[in-house]
Amino acid sequence: WNKFGCDIDENLIRQTADAMVSSGMKAAGYQYVNIDDCWMAKERDANGDLQSDPVRFPHGIKAVADYVHSKGLKLGIYEDAGTATCAGYPGSLGHEQQDARSFASWGVDYLKYDNCNNTGAAAQPRYTAMRDALAATGRPIVFSLCDWGEETVQNWGAGVGNLWRTTGDINASYGSMLSIFHSNVALSAAAGPGHWNDPDMLETGNGMSTVEDRSEFSLWAEMAAPLIDGSNLLSASADTLSILTNKAVIAVDQ
Repeated sequence: WNKFGCDIDENLIRQTADAMVSSGMKAAGYQYVNIDDCWMAKERDANGDLQSDPVRFPHGIKAVADYVHSKGLKLGIYEDAGTATCAGYPGSLGHEQQDARSFASWGVDYLKYDNCNNTGAAAQPRYTAMRDALAATGRPIVFSLCDWGEETVQNWGAGVGNLWRTTGDINASYGSMLSIFHSNVALSAAAGPGHWNDPDMLETGNGMSTVEDRSEFSLWAEMAAPLIDGSNLLSASADTLSILTNKAVIAVDQ
């Protein structure tokens, strides 16, 4: 999302999976290729099921998942705990069980669940509904709570999901990165095996200096943060890849 926004399609996801392998990212331990907002059609189908955008993802999400799996990687998808996603596509509020079944049937391994258009309803019950729906599918799906650090999510996130955003969105600036670090580091007591504070995706490779990129990666590793890069791996520089695949720093994170 950090790099491409809505400018995504199935070819980009396949190429990114290829790049995860060829760049050394997979060998360094990265597992997930995550699709963010804008993958959906603007309307549900006649049965009320989510469907992929017929132009961006003409072969459907299951075909993309199958390709990603063939590379030894896992696929992440995006939805929203409101009536619509942040970009205006159908949300999962009131459709939790139906959508969770779709994700499981497609072979999805990770769900980022956003908080736009939430009708003002409390977050914990909305996120818990999707937790239960995912569990009912029987498929292991990592559950990422993206409620921007609101409603003291660090106090209840561990019982609902695997990771939870602790702040608003990051951008590719040293000031943004440092501000998020200071907010997130204060919440360290909430994190532990299987449940992590999420200071948002890494901006490594998205325009900061190499020293700033290295600083961000080091701080995220020290905070046991999920290491999810939001840059374009297809054009990643040697410097960017050397930072992202530094096994000694990744070992600190893990």
